[in-house]
Amino acid sequence: MYASSLAVPALLIALLHADSPAADPPPLDEHLEPLRPWIDKTFRGEFAGSTPEKPQVDVSRWERALNGRAIRVLHSINDGGYGGESLIFWDSDANRIAFHYFTTAGFRTTGFITVEGRKLTSHEKVSGNAGGATEVRATIELGPDGTMTSKAELLKDGKWVPGHEIRYREDPKAEVKFR
Repeated sequence: MYASSLAVPALLIALLHADSPAADPPPLDEHLEPLRPWIDKTFRGEFAGSTPEKPQVDVSRWERALNGRAIRVLHSINDGGYGGESLIFWDSDANRIAFHYFTTAGFRTTGFITVEGRKLTSHEKVSGNAGGATEVRATIELGPDGTMTSKAELLKDGKWVPGHEIRYREDPKAEVKFR
């Protein structure tokens, strides 16, 4: 009798909460809140110039990290032929959003991000051999339809040259792979 008397209230509580709104999303550092539209999303993108004969596909996963004190972005190109990991965080010394990017090619970058609505602008310095690039400037924009575009330019031999241009769509089934 004791067990059955507990089952009814438990059932009522479960039914009452079944239609309640989802719990609040896990917290982020207040300075990283503008990046929330990207969190918990996986994007699959094709580079401009990608062809069926020579595909260039990037998969990028954005997630909350370090109890909300950072955002982790993992990405891989062509199933792990190249990849990288970024940690985005609030740099209180610089009073800006900063990041560190590590690559499977052995080079790394450090930089800062400016957020304006759903557009990110970054400027980073390259350490290690990145094919002659010493700096990178990029923009990432999340469109109202959920598509994401990424464009970059590289500083090589003292001149800014075009880098990549990628158009992404959200794809929860896509996977970041490393070899």
